[in-house]
Amino acid sequence: MSEIIDNTRKAWQSWLSGELPTSRLQSSLSRASASWRRFCDNPLSVAGFVIIAALIFVAVFSDVLSPYSPFSGDLSARLLAPDRAHWLGTDDLGRDILSRLIHGSRITLAVVVLVAITAAPLGLLVGTIAGYAGGWLDVLLMRVTDIFLAFPKLVLALALVAVLGPGIENAIMAIAITSWPPYARIARAETLTIRNSDYVSAVRLMGASPSRIVFRHIMPMCLSSLIVRVSLDMSGIILTAAGLGFLGLGAQPPLPEWGAMIASGRRFILEQWWVSAIPGFAILIVSLGFNLVGDGLRDALDPREAGR
Repeated sequence: MSEIIDNTRKAWQSWLSGELPTSRLQSSLSRASASWRRFCDNPLSVAGFVIIAALIFVAVFSDVLSPYSPFSGDLSARLLAPDRAHWLGTDDLGRDILSRLIHGSRITLAVVVLVAITAAPLGLLVGTIAGYAGGWLDVLLMRVTDIFLAFPKLVLALALVAVLGPGIENAIMAIAITSWPPYARIARAETLTIRNSDYVSAVRLMGASPSRIVFRHIMPMCLSSLIVRVSLDMSGIILTAAGLGFLGLGAQPPLPEWGAMIASGRRFILEQWWVSAIPGFAILIVSLGFNLVGDGLRDALDPREAGR
C-alpha cells in the first residue's frame, strides 16, 4: 500500500513539474505548486500563515473554545488578574477577557474579509478601465483616486462614519470606501504595461471587445500584484477598525471588538494593565501574521523568482 502511495506521489510531482504542460489545468497547477514551494521556503511566511490559520480556526470555533460567555459578567469578579479560573483576567464588568478575545476574532476576521472582497475588486475595476481606456476617462478616474489618497485613511473613515453613524456595518463600509485607491493605482500601472503587449494586440485583432479584453485578459494579469498588496494591507485594515472601535465609532457594546476592549480598559491601564494590553497584543500578533504572509506572497508570486 505504501509503495502505491509513493508511486502516486512521484507521478503527481512529475506531472506538476513537467516542462511542457499538455493542458491549461496542468499549467495552472504547476505554477501554483511552484509558488507554494517558494512560499514554504520562507520560515517567517510559514509562521505568518500559521497565525492566520489559527485566527480562522478560533473564529470558526469560538463558541466551543470560549470558556465563558463574552457578554455576561460577574461584578463581584471585576478586574481580576489572570489566574486559573480566568486565564487572561476579567474586565471592569467581570467578563472573561479570554472569551471576549476569542469571540472578537470573529469580528476582526469579518472586517478583514468584507473589506478585502469589497475594496480590492473595486480598485481593480477602476484601475484596469483607466489604464486601458486612457484619455479623459483615465484622467477623471485617477483624479478621483488622488482625492481619496489625499486624506489619511483613518481621518476619512472617521468622517464617513460620522455621516453614516456608529456601528460595525458602517465602519466596514467606511474602511472599504477608503481602501480601494491604492489598488486602483497598482492595477492601472500593471494595465499600462500590459495593454500594448503582443497577446493583447492579437486578441484585439481577432475582434474582441474592450470589455472582454479588460475582464478576460488584463484583469487576470493584475491579480498577483493585487493579492500581495491586499495581504500587506490587512494589518492596516485591522488597525483602522480597531481605531474606530477605540473611538466608539465601530462595533458598539457589548460586542467584543478588540479596539473597543482596549478603550474600555484605558481607565485602568496603570493598575489593571491586562484589560487593555491583552487585546492590543492580539492586534499586534494578527497584524504581524498578515504582514509576514504578505512578504511571503510577494516573493512567491514574483515572476522573476520562477526561474530560480
